[in-house]
Amino acid sequence: MTTTERPDLSWLHDVTMSELERNPYRTYERLRREAPLAYVPVLGSYVASTVDVCREVATSPDFEAVITPAGGRTFGHPAIIGVNGDIHADLRSMVEPALQPAEVDRWIDDLVRPIARRYLESFENDGHAELVSQYCEPVSVRSLGDLLGLQSVDSDKLREWFAKLNRSFTNAAVDENGEFANPEGFAEGDQAKAEIRAIVDPLIDRWITEPDDSAISHWLHDGMPPGQTRDREYIYPTIYVYLLGAMQEPGHGMASTLVGLFSRPEQLEEVIDDPALIPRAISEGLRWTSPIWSATARISTKPVTIAGVDLPAGTPVMLSYGSANHDTGQYEAPSVYDLHRPPLPHLAFGAGNHACAGIYFANHVMRIALEELFEAIPNLERDTREGVEFWGWGFRGPTSLHVTWEV
Repeated sequence: MTTTERPDLSWLHDVTMSELERNPYRTYERLRREAPLAYVPVLGSYVASTVDVCREVATSPDFEAVITPAGGRTFGHPAIIGVNGDIHADLRSMVEPALQPAEVDRWIDDLVRPIARRYLESFENDGHAELVSQYCEPVSVRSLGDLLGLQSVDSDKLREWFAKLNRSFTNAAVDENGEFANPEGFAEGDQAKAEIRAIVDPLIDRWITEPDDSAISHWLHDGMPPGQTRDREYIYPTIYVYLLGAMQEPGHGMASTLVGLFSRPEQLEEVIDDPALIPRAISEGLRWTSPIWSATARISTKPVTIAGVDLPAGTPVMLSYGSANHDTGQYEAPSVYDLHRPPLPHLAFGAGNHACAGIYFANHVMRIALEELFEAIPNLERDTREGVEFWGWGFRGPTSLHVTWEV
């Protein structure tokens, strides 16, 4: 199909940011059907919405990573998700050693299980809870926070930071001139970064002279000549990446998995009766509602044709992995949570050389947290008096999940 044969996409001019944040599925379902690669005016960018197009762009040698404008405004440079070549290789070599399966297996249980049990003990005798704020997010942020070396930062502050960075990163709407439609929307992200710097700078001062086994200490020292450390300005953008995406992804992944299981009570019962099914339940939860929904991008390095669209060199493309995970060409009835769906690969952790470095860590945080939850409260039920609302276009998850049980 040539560009001139493409369907009328004028309806995309009516798509709003609030619509994408509340419910992106309708827009992306139509995009997958009519134009798997299309320019979306409110985002000021082309958007890839199917499995095939997302994979092609993510793995093509004709594209390289680029951070979205709102992401760049939030994180600064060089953020690990938006760099290439030697800088990307160095940043990956900095973060990956602690996240290798053999290394994670060595300490993950001792790290996460006591955290999960501590939060469960705070409400397991109450007979009711709001699991997003009382369990899923706290276990997620505490596990990564302790790994990074941020034991002195309480979990509510970590949750506040990722929420503010999230809203800043996804403040992506542009006006007809390509300028940010809501420049004030970055203020709370700036506030969070100032708080982060005030707390982390003294820790970095100490780690420079007294290294320990925390991840950020390793980021400063590993691979550097004796007596030298990486500059803090060089690693701060990646610290912000971790304090947003890595902090919230396991929490929102396990919350979405729970919502999915509650929609299929017989499957929830299966998982509670057989904890070996928890990893499969999580995988389907990540596909069903991808925590990192549409937060990464690539830019063409030469003129290229993708999905029948001619893209000049220097054209950014946002990769909507959450949309790809609902591609009817790949999944039957993708909007339905189904534990017994044939195990196909999903794109919740991305693709190509910028796929998430923390896949193994995140999956085990979610697994352990759900094992502990179901062990402590096997008669868990969703409180149907309260609705479940999902929010987010760049990062997505339930905003709350009320549950009850007989004590």
